[in-house]
Amino acid sequence: MDGFTKADLRALAGPRSFERGLGYLDAVTALEVEDGSITATVHGTDTYEVELSLDGAEGLTGECDCPYGMEGNFCKHLVALGLTALAGSESLPRQRTRARRRAQDLDAWLATLSRDELLALVREQVTEDRQVRRRLELRAASARGDLAEVRARMRELLDIGRFARYGYVEYADARAYGEQAAQAVSAVAALTATGRAADAISLSREAMRLLSEVQETIDDSDGHLGQVGTALAEVHLDACRAAPPDPDETARWLVGHVLGDLDDLTDIDALDYEDVLGERGMATVRQLALEAWRGNRTGWAEKYLMERLAKAANDVDAVIAVHAADLAPDGSTHLVIAHELDTAGRPDDALSWAERGITEASDTSTLAIGLVDYLCDRYTHSDQLPDAVALRRARFSAHRTLAAYRQLRAAAQAADCWQAERGEALAVLRADTAQRERGWYSGPVLIDALLDDKDIDAAWQAATATGAHDQQWLTLADQARAIRPADALSVYRRLAEPLEKQTGNAVYERLTSLLLSMRDCHHRLGTTDDFTAYLAALRAGQKRKRNLMRLLDQRGL
Repeated sequence: MDGFTKADLRALAGPRSFERGLGYLDAVTALEVEDGSITATVHGTDTYEVELSLDGAEGLTGECDCPYGMEGNFCKHLVALGLTALAGSESLPRQRTRARRRAQDLDAWLATLSRDELLALVREQVTEDRQVRRRLELRAASARGDLAEVRARMRELLDIGRFARYGYVEYADARAYGEQAAQAVSAVAALTATGRAADAISLSREAMRLLSEVQETIDDSDGHLGQVGTALAEVHLDACRAAPPDPDETARWLVGHVLGDLDDLTDIDALDYEDVLGERGMATVRQLALEAWRGNRTGWAEKYLMERLAKAANDVDAVIAVHAADLAPDGSTHLVIAHELDTAGRPDDALSWAERGITEASDTSTLAIGLVDYLCDRYTHSDQLPDAVALRRARFSAHRTLAAYRQLRAAAQAADCWQAERGEALAVLRADTAQRERGWYSGPVLIDALLDDKDIDAAWQAATATGAHDQQWLTLADQARAIRPADALSVYRRLAEPLEKQTGNAVYERLTSLLLSMRDCHHRLGTTDDFTAYLAALRAGQKRKRNLMRLLDQRGL
């Protein structure tokens, strides 16, 4: 993006942080516009380093090391930085163009320097900047093939010691640690570039192990360590391609890696190594994966590896065998198998597996709703409507919720048998009401169902006889207002009464909504004078609540 606007800053920060950012415009110092970012120091309770990124995948983003910013929020300091940049004498695109020109000018100047001049410049930077010196020392060790030195410096860079507090790297320090660890990855990658790919394979594996040992002690909420792990996996694969190692040994390492804790960090896929392993190595991978799965058919990693290999070979039966060896009691695994068979163009086998999920379920009350939905959809499309109704009826019997009632109604209406099914379903809900089974808002599901059926008279009778939650009464009054305005009015007045004793804008909104409904009831009853008197009395009693008075004025009350 070439730039951004005040509206962009407000949208990212929200109204509160945006307004607070206005008070920090004078606190922004050392502002610097680069091609893809804007940085500055903002002085507040402390001194904070702030950066706006302009060209990321998500558009405008920002980072600030204040407590609120470190939680991932777009804070007031970022707002102040953005507004200060926008208020500059030049437009932001022009400032970015100048930043590009400065970088080009610097490159051009460096190109004019002699070897001795460049060396003097580098030595000057090495003397003044310890981090630059450490990076270059590591690059030098990589270039000369000093494996012992590279390994020693790599271990230093991966050590969490200087970042950890009480043995744990907090969120605020995770990024810095990730940047340091990335230097180690670069050094290992440099080995491949200088013809030492075999050493890069060895060191990248060691680095993966070292990172895995500390990953649980790092707050990696922003994924910095994950990025390092991914980069390390790429370095390992590139090194293996540059100097193909023994396929059997590599296959054993890969399977052990994927089945172990290291895979959480690097997410290595054995199939990415097909060109490195060849037929012989991949055969070893498949054999080791099969042995591991047979030894632990319920292990997530073992199942995932077997499934990946089977899918790569287009062997749907092998995929099914993996899932079939560890069937969930709620039928959800049967559903996974059914989807796999559908994808393979075997709908009859898919239906058979889905039906097995129903019959083999250990407890129908915990049956996966996705499996029921799948079967009902299949039955509906194949004109097996009574079977769909039976499934929805069983589901409703186990889970007497409004959602289950609606699904039963839809299936029975399609099968033209809703009247009979409805009578039985309502009888079940009436029995639940007698036993004080509750649904939405802790009110009887019976009333929810009758309201959903738009059977207002029956719902009103049930609510009167058994009691209902206030929200159910409100819904009932809203639906009945046109035909039973007096009854609806009594509900609205009862619900409004306790709100008159409360404060808060949300309370005022609810009270105003009730008053509008009451006014409509009085209009239908021809008693508008009564409402006028009621409203005048309410206003007199609530006059100190200025926000309520303002809201009533806005709504014409």
